[in-house]
Amino acid sequence: MVADKYMLALHRYFIWADRMRVHFNGVLKSHFLGAIKPEFGSAEYINATLYMSYWYAGMYVVIEGWKELGLSDSKIDKLLNSTNVDLLKRYRNGVFHFQKKYWDERFIEFIRDGENAIEWIRQLREEFSRFFLEKLDKKE
Repeated sequence: MVADKYMLALHRYFIWADRMRVHFNGVLKSHFLGAIKPEFGSAEYINATLYMSYWYAGMYVVIEGWKELGLSDSKIDKLLNSTNVDLLKRYRNGVFHFQKKYWDERFIEFIRDGENAIEWIRQLREEFSRFFLEKLDKKE
């Protein structure tokens, strides 16, 4: 059984990543769902890519912790049995390691080559949220 302190540490990374998702969704709702889309380089565009990139990168950190702690959950494990995990790792590396090329493949291939990558990462987030809520609720 994983010690509570390790579960809480992993939960912290999930919360950090999820806060970036909340900001990303807010920018999408405010500026990208209307008829006029923000231009490349605009503040709205920069904010959207910033929050999305940090959310995605943070989610990979949660996956790393999940694996390192040897946690298991049938729904999460099924989602982690995807080529998207390796693509997300590369995306994370692109975010946190300087890339000379603005549109480096690490940023493009997760969305372009992933198996329904956007839906996958949203489902993964939902399952991690469910998992932590269940585990932390039992601890109270």
